Amino acid sequence: MNKLLIPADTGNLGKVLGFVSHNLDSIEIPLKNRFQLELAIEEAYVNIAKYAYGKKEGDVLIEYSFEEDHLIITIKFTDCGIQYNPLEKEDPDIVSKTSEKEIGGLGIYLIKKNVDYLGYEYVNGKNILTIQKKLKK
Repeated sequence: MNKLLIPADTGNLGKVLGFVSHNLDSIEIPLKNRFQLELAIEEAYVNIAKYAYGKKEGDVLIEYSFEEDHLIITIKFTDCGIQYNPLEKEDPDIVSKTSEKEIGGLGIYLIKKNVDYLGYEYVNGKNILTIQKKLKK
């Protein structure tokens, strides 16, 4: 498992995507799967960076692993910020006219639509968000 511990700051998004890209370069991954995974990771990281710690500073641990036998990529985000389960948020209204929609919630929706598994748990004061993508052969 490869790890990156980094301050939760949107200015570090490039480092996060570089970390993920470096790991994805070591495996054969279809372009569509790679795009979907990178989009999900960007949305998850930016949400943590913007909201986990409020006005305080804090870190996020990002762990990457690849199960070669089952072709499953797992990315786990762990932070010590405000407890928040994004899975409890209802999906946004994507049918109504733009002027009738509430702002927000689209990032989590995009994550859900682009990965095969999205899990959340709160353990010992830590938010743990797990994303899994199963690669297609």
